[in-house]
Amino acid sequence: MSSSKSRSEIWEEWRELVNMAPQELEDWLNTDESKSVGDNDRGESTGHKSGRRIVTIKRTKKDDLGGDQWDHMASVVGYIKRHLSQGGPQEDVETSAWRYSLLNWGHDPLK
Repeated sequence: MSSSKSRSEIWEEWRELVNMAPQELEDWLNTDESKSVGDNDRGESTGHKSGRRIVTIKRTKKDDLGGDQWDHMASVVGYIKRHLSQGGPQEDVETSAWRYSLLNWGHDPLK
């Protein structure tokens, strides 16, 4: 899936929206809360799997990123934007499935 955006556009949005450090995201992905959300028909959810890819991408130098990584970055940006546009819960945001899903995709809406 190739994005219609340029790599510089993807990079800017990625830097803005993926606001968790690699270790922070990795620690989150190891929690039961992280594993409790998402489409989960066969083991690992899409968001959880994406989170592991995000950790790898964030630990890769920009110049060393491959085409499939750029495509995934564009998908991550799109997911985060769509999820944020739905708006979160009015109460208990911190422990909401809405926030947990975003955290799996590398975005903490409370930051």
